[in-house]
Amino acid sequence: IMLLEGQVRLLKEQLAAQPTGAATGTEAAATAPAPATPPSPAIASEGGAQLPVYGGASAAAKALNPDISVIGDFLGSVGHYPTPRGSVLFQSGFQSLTMHESELGLQAIIDPYARGDFFLSFGESGVDLEEGYITFTALPAGFVARVGKMRAAFGKVNSLHNHVLPWTDRPLVTENLVGGEDGIDDAGFSLQRILPAPKGIFLEATGQVFRGDTGTQTFFVPVTPANPTGTIEQTLFTATNKSDVSTVAHLRGYKDITESTNLDLGLSYARGHNELGSGFLTQLYGVDATLHWKPLRRSIYHSFVGRTELIWSQRQQPSNLGGEQRAFGMYASGDYQFGRRWFVGGRYDYAKRARDANQLDRGASAVLTYWPSEFSQIRAQYRFTRYAEGIDANELLMQVQFSLGAHGAHPF
Repeated sequence: IMLLEGQVRLLKEQLAAQPTGAATGTEAAATAPAPATPPSPAIASEGGAQLPVYGGASAAAKALNPDISVIGDFLGSVGHYPTPRGSVLFQSGFQSLTMHESELGLQAIIDPYARGDFFLSFGESGVDLEEGYITFTALPAGFVARVGKMRAAFGKVNSLHNHVLPWTDRPLVTENLVGGEDGIDDAGFSLQRILPAPKGIFLEATGQVFRGDTGTQTFFVPVTPANPTGTIEQTLFTATNKSDVSTVAHLRGYKDITESTNLDLGLSYARGHNELGSGFLTQLYGVDATLHWKPLRRSIYHSFVGRTELIWSQRQQPSNLGGEQRAFGMYASGDYQFGRRWFVGGRYDYAKRARDANQLDRGASAVLTYWPSEFSQIRAQYRFTRYAEGIDANELLMQVQFSLGAHGAHPF
């Protein structure tokens, strides 16, 4: 419709500029009926006649382009981390200053039945397709389907992009049990539907099937004599053959408790094969809860969000590697808005490691965030971590994020 409107405007401008009878171009332009929409700017020719600038077609063509956005994530860190300067850990994992991520988003309505979303992640060492999928929104029986590469609907943190997180990092349970920063992010398809529920409860069920290969994660730990590189290579899901697909199921319930308070609960399950072969499975079970409080009539610049996730990992391994490992991890956080642009929060981390459930990492963080506007934010985070090796790390992380262009809203 916008393209046709642009063509109509262009035709009206051309008709208005054409001479009629013996009249000159200037007289024709003066006597011609005024177009329904304001004409484009005009320039003067040598004879003094006003010639239109033909920009209507190109302006209308822009309506077919997707919304484009870029989000920058700059991260710096200082403090004590027990790592020699020449180690792999220092070189690869904990630089003092880094452009952590630049996310390019391309989003558009394809037709009345579908929309497309692409998110490209640019790091200092390469480019990666974080997500790229088409969503079919008009299927029968109220179903919504997605096809492409996407973050799995497992819990809360796994489905969030970095710039939406209320912290500069991801919780330890994500690092230890759910594949690190990338998490469960794979090619596949998803099907979801809103289920009928009583008493104003919003209930949504999601089922997903993925290729079954989340890639290898480099997990950074303190350097010890037994681990001089300070790295652990681990994989959440690996597809040895085409039939080794992974599956994810998620059930979400939402309820308004009062006018200012609502509660969001979720149950998650994920299953896939690990790098040891098709005969070895890794299963994840998760429970998540989010409490929102936001006054609507007074104190509008005050709010609180409490989050927690509990995740259980069941990883099959041969007896010479310790046999089946059952590990548990969780985090709990709270973020309070005490001013128009100021937020303060804290987070507690507790997570065992998937390959060796006898190893336990713990941590705590304090976060202060300032929003100059909705297009930028500045965040400081103090992070304390006590690793299973008995080594403590104290760090201060500084983050600056900024957004350019139209970036679509993320799911609530």
